[in-house]
This record gives sequence, structure tokens and C-alpha cells, in this order.
Amino acid sequence: MNVVVIQSLPSAPSVQQIHALLPQTQCTRCGYPDCLSYAQAIHRGEAAINRCPPGGAQGMQRLAQLTGQAEQPLDPDCGGEGPRHVAAVNEAWCIGCTLCIKACPVDCILGSNKHMHTVIEADCTGCGLCIPVCPVDCIDWIDITPGQVGWAAWSPAEAASALKRYTERNVRQARAQAEHAQRLEAKAHDKLAHLDTLTKANDEAELARKRAVVEAALTRARQAREAMGR
Repeated sequence: MNVVVIQSLPSAPSVQQIHALLPQTQCTRCGYPDCLSYAQAIHRGEAAINRCPPGGAQGMQRLAQLTGQAEQPLDPDCGGEGPRHVAAVNEAWCIGCTLCIKACPVDCILGSNKHMHTVIEADCTGCGLCIPVCPVDCIDWIDITPGQVGWAAWSPAEAASALKRYTERNVRQARAQAEHAQRLEAKAHDKLAHLDTLTKANDEAELARKRAVVEAALTRARQAREAMGR
């Protein structure tokens, strides 16, 4: 991705203001890992305001009004705006690998390992991140807003709901990672304690072996002296 350096305005809007104008689909089509990262890049003057296809031309116009930057066509490298799509799992083909569940940024796919998955259509942001990770190509892409694109196909309320789910998912994952790290640390301490116990036991065994060797040598020497005194 090419870095675009844009001169910052004296009264540049905050990251939060820019972030609030993004659709929160978390699709990564802008070249950043999520909408917040893109908002931060715009705020730093590192990204243009025309890299969000889900927001479309209207979204770019809103960003132009907020930032004072000139309106411009959407960057074709990020893709074009279009109707809202949602994912749908083909139940007959799904193998229950859970890769789509892990890829979904808003937790709208339900299922478990080796069981069929299903998409909660009302919660799907149409990010499309689940499609390339599916090993059996069992996810269909359904147009649910024919003729409507950008913000005409996506409401501020839906964006707020998607952001809430994305935030909750990140919090849950961070907590799970912290708990996993704690478990690994506890196991490491237990293993070290076990190794320490084994070392002490081995040291004691080695000391006993050496003591036995010395005692045997002393016994042989004593027996030799006794034999010589006879």
C-alpha cells in the first residue's frame, strides 16, 4: 500500500470524529486492519479519505467536509462501492472447520468444531473476510440492498451496532489471550519446580553413589591392613 502524505490542517478533527464517520464494517479494504486504524492514519496525514468503499462516495464527502480535504473519487485499489452483501453458509458443504468464525470481526457466525455454521444475517457487515478462509468454498455472497450503495445500504445505527460487537470481540479475545498466557506461565513455573526437584534428587543420588564408592574403598583398605597384620 502506498503511503499518501497529506498536510494536516491547523484545526484537524480528532481521531474519534473521523472514526465516527466510518461504516465500522472492519473489512480492511482500506489497507488498514480496522476502521479505527484507518481513522488514525487519516488523522496523522498518512492516508487519503477516499479508501473506504463501504462508505462510498457519500462517506468520502462526509470525511472531506470534516477534514477540509478536497473531494476525490474512491481509490480503485481499494475496490468500488456497491450494494450491501451478507454471507450465507451452504449447510451441505460446511465441514465445521471454524475458520470463518475466527475471521469474522463482529461475531455474526455461529457454530463449533465439526458442526455446521450459520450466519446471523442481521449482524453481518458484509466485510467478506470469511470467504477467502473457507477451505471448501461453502460461503455464498448475497446482495440484500440491490440498487443501494454506500450509506444508502448501511445505516449509522447498523454501524454503531457493528462497532459494539467488534469492540466486545476484541475485549473477549484480549481476556482469553491474557488467561492463556497466565496458564502458560503457571505451567512453566510448575515445570521449573519439577525440574528443580529432579535436580535435587539427582544430586542426592550422585552424592550417595560417591559416598558408597568411598566407603567401599575404605572397607577394602581396612581389610588389606587387617590381612597384613595377621
